[in-house]
Amino acid sequence: MTVAKSLLVWLCFIPLAIVNGGARDFLLTSVAGQWALPLSGVTLSLLILLTTWALLPRLGKLSTKVRLQIGGLWLLLTLTFETVTGLAQGHTPAELLTAYDPATGNLWLLVLLTTAFAPVVVRRKAESSGKKR
Repeated sequence: MTVAKSLLVWLCFIPLAIVNGGARDFLLTSVAGQWALPLSGVTLSLLILLTTWALLPRLGKLSTKVRLQIGGLWLLLTLTFETVTGLAQGHTPAELLTAYDPATGNLWLLVLLTTAFAPVVVRRKAESSGKKR
């Protein structure tokens, strides 16, 4: 049940990613030029970590195994969401795959790794020491 409840945390990532992409396209690109795409990837990764840090502890104390399950679910959901929305917007699978090449400046792989491991990496001190908040 805890893993299912973690879907609510993951759903918070969607508007963050949309706002992050909009900020990149409409603001960061004009200011940072070629660095906009990698900066956007780092920013989204930090937003995912921050959101996980703020919200995941509300689900209670979680074992490492459960945290890994949550991360795996979040990764699967993110890949599915990105693929479905990309295809629905008319992108070809080949175009979608270009996001996985960090040589292009796209740090999508960093975002995916962050999404997968945020539940394990991010622990609040009170939770890891067993104290109640």
